[in-house]
Amino acid sequence: MSASIPSQPPVAPRRPLVREHHGQVFTDPWEWLRDTEDPQVVAHLEAENAWTDEQLADQAPLRETLYGEIAGRTQQTDVSVPARHGQWWYYTRTVEGQQYPIHARVAATGEYAADRPRLDAGNVPAGEQVLLDGNAEAGDSTFFSLGGFTVSRDDARLAFATDTTGDERFDVTVVDLATGERIDESITGVGYGLCFSHDASQLFYVRVDESWRPHEVWRHTIGADPDTDELLHTETDEAWWMGLDSSGDERWVLIGKASSDSSEWWLVDATDPTSQPRVVQPRRDRLEYDVDVAGEDLLLVHTVNTPEGELATATVDAPGLEHWRQVTPPADGERLLGCELFEHFALVTLRRDGLTGLRVLPRGVDAGGAPPTDDAGGLTLGAAVDVAPDEALYSIGAGANPEFTATTLQVVTESLITPPTTSEYDLAPLLAGGPLPAPTVLRQQPVLGGYDPGAYTQERLWATAADDTRIPISVVRRSDLEPDGTAPGLLTGYGAYEVSSDPDFRISRLSLLDRGVVFAIAHVRGGGEMGRAWYESGRMEHKANSFTDLNACAHALIDAGWVDAGRLAVEGGSAGGLLLGAAINLEPDLYRAAHLAVPFVDALTTILNPELPLTVGEWTEWGNPLADPQVYEGMAAYTPYENVRAEQYPAMLATTSLNDTRVGCGEPTKWVQMVRSRATNDPIERPVLLRTEMVAGHGGRSGRYDAWRDRALELAFLLTHIGVDR
Repeated sequence: MSASIPSQPPVAPRRPLVREHHGQVFTDPWEWLRDTEDPQVVAHLEAENAWTDEQLADQAPLRETLYGEIAGRTQQTDVSVPARHGQWWYYTRTVEGQQYPIHARVAATGEYAADRPRLDAGNVPAGEQVLLDGNAEAGDSTFFSLGGFTVSRDDARLAFATDTTGDERFDVTVVDLATGERIDESITGVGYGLCFSHDASQLFYVRVDESWRPHEVWRHTIGADPDTDELLHTETDEAWWMGLDSSGDERWVLIGKASSDSSEWWLVDATDPTSQPRVVQPRRDRLEYDVDVAGEDLLLVHTVNTPEGELATATVDAPGLEHWRQVTPPADGERLLGCELFEHFALVTLRRDGLTGLRVLPRGVDAGGAPPTDDAGGLTLGAAVDVAPDEALYSIGAGANPEFTATTLQVVTESLITPPTTSEYDLAPLLAGGPLPAPTVLRQQPVLGGYDPGAYTQERLWATAADDTRIPISVVRRSDLEPDGTAPGLLTGYGAYEVSSDPDFRISRLSLLDRGVVFAIAHVRGGGEMGRAWYESGRMEHKANSFTDLNACAHALIDAGWVDAGRLAVEGGSAGGLLLGAAINLEPDLYRAAHLAVPFVDALTTILNPELPLTVGEWTEWGNPLADPQVYEGMAAYTPYENVRAEQYPAMLATTSLNDTRVGCGEPTKWVQMVRSRATNDPIERPVLLRTEMVAGHGGRSGRYDAWRDRALELAFLLTHIGVDR
């Protein structure tokens, strides 16, 4: 560490605000820091950035080394596996030195008429048509992201939505792909999701309310005045959000709506410009379902009989649950998540044994093989076949499969040691009643510099929680490390919304592993790794299980000898920041360093304010402390901001963005002030730092080179404080 620096961290003035609910009083000295329109707040954030820069100045050489490693291992000029839609191959490519990908296509003729051409990363395909160059579109903006990118059924029009501030409100552009002319730029300030009508004359989009909740679906005639747009559907319940999708056959626009434990789907016939939405199954408390449509057939995953989900069929004319016909009985230990319907097969996503899974079911039409297991609703499905890589830990998901009539399936797999790998299954033998052939690998993400996966080992460990529940931990380390209790470690977690932290591959993580750091993912309750019950036991009144689970995983790594008790760092973002803040309050001496990204650390204050984005829609996740004294008491007991202790805390870096609409930057700003005022840390040896991106949103800076530099800064901070300074 560097010698003492004479300056001191910024101290925000105290402006006490008294909060009283259910007879409990809390005096908040820094609530005023939430107002990002206040020039004094902006000045304070800039002062915090200057202090952080000063504190991290000595880490600049390590930071540059880490950035060089990330950039040096990345094939910066690259191209994706092309995906067929109509008479075109669609793909993205990147160019060294450019921040954003280029979206392009090439006609499926001539040299590209093959079943799937292999594109050369170093050469622009002959006849390429650039659909969207993110670099040109971003222009001088320091932030750029896409909130929608869709091509019409006839491949004649493109619609995309862009955001240049990070507030996740997008402006829409429609392009005539024959001429390249931008024929409509009139729709502004919308949410995620765009869908064309069948004839591409109209565009469906989503509007958000003042709390950033997607709540309306509109239909726009391309080229017309948006004042004439038709409001198609409104969701009035503030606890529900909505989104848009298209069916695989592109006949139907799907309006999906959900709260934390219920869902509802509506269908719009894209072939009828004047059609109104029709509900599949009206909402019921704690009924979740996913649906896809092909023609008049429905395929559903639902929780009518089990919270872990089961597969069913129905028809558009009789879509309600009284007509849902079971395909196969639910299997023990499985959680069915979603489904897709193609002309020749169905695809189901699921979880089993804490890992992701894919299941293929041939459609009975022209199957010619084993008899179907169900003949309800006109949709027949043959025997299921599961698809999985041959690894102990992995993630698997569907790749780009835009062609409804295809008899192939593209999947993407990865693990803690295997880079993302795109493979293709030829389903023709399976559809004819035979076995599923081995997949053909189309592409594996390159890792430059001689990467050897055999140099690393991944494994599943288990921790024992306070209530004796076994908590899975995914661990990766250098293969030559021994459990001698001397290694540094980094533990990560999330644990909310039934979101799973699955084993994945990241080039930046190699910089940790090569320095002897043991990396681990704590699959705490509140996530979805072990099924619906795993989620239920880490939410609402059971939320404290998430925090004690994380600490149990930390102790398990230390007790097993994989990590030095004084050299363990921890990292989490958003709701994972809440996880870290609460867990650290419980055991401040357990971790030596922490990085909290866009952290939800002032949870109770936020959930008490219905005007904020993370409030009414979040009551089904955390409870409603406004109405329920027990919920208030429970949240008050764990919300990180209000439970900081007068003890030594880890060295901590909180990162946030001024325009974050999900977790306002005021939360970590307040929390940093509270920790500094209460914890006994030396401000130099164990600093508590805040870094705010002044033009960015929830995901931080958008350009890939900027993101690499941010990651290098975060890793340099963590490595320095766990005793790795090279």
